[in-house]
Amino acid sequence: QVQLVESGGGLVQAGGSLRLSCAASGRTSSINTMAWYRQAPGKQRDLVASIGSGGSTNYADSMKGRFTISRDNAKNIVYLQMNSLKPEDTAVYYCKASYSIAWGSLDAWGQGTQVTVSS
Repeated sequence: QVQLVESGGGLVQAGGSLRLSCAASGRTSSINTMAWYRQAPGKQRDLVASIGSGGSTNYADSMKGRFTISRDNAKNIVYLQMNSLKPEDTAVYYCKASYSIAWGSLDAWGQGTQVTVSS
């Protein structure tokens, strides 16, 4: 199994920055893609950004140029640097890890960290 713990959320003014961290433990050698999702009240959980084991990245269009996902494979941590934050970025941010098992793959989720951007 893989366990994930997010940190770094908080309250920030519009235009500010935050860096989220997600630390993985357990079967970390089996982790392939890691990703950040977010869910605002009353809305579905949406992909923010993902990063493969080799470092390839993918971003939702609205985050391109403002958010940067990175990964430290030695420490088993994935980061999300968020700049130029907007009130509409307010959400609970979740970390996800996709990891291989004998018969396929599974996803592990963190508990989420709240990001609130004030106007």
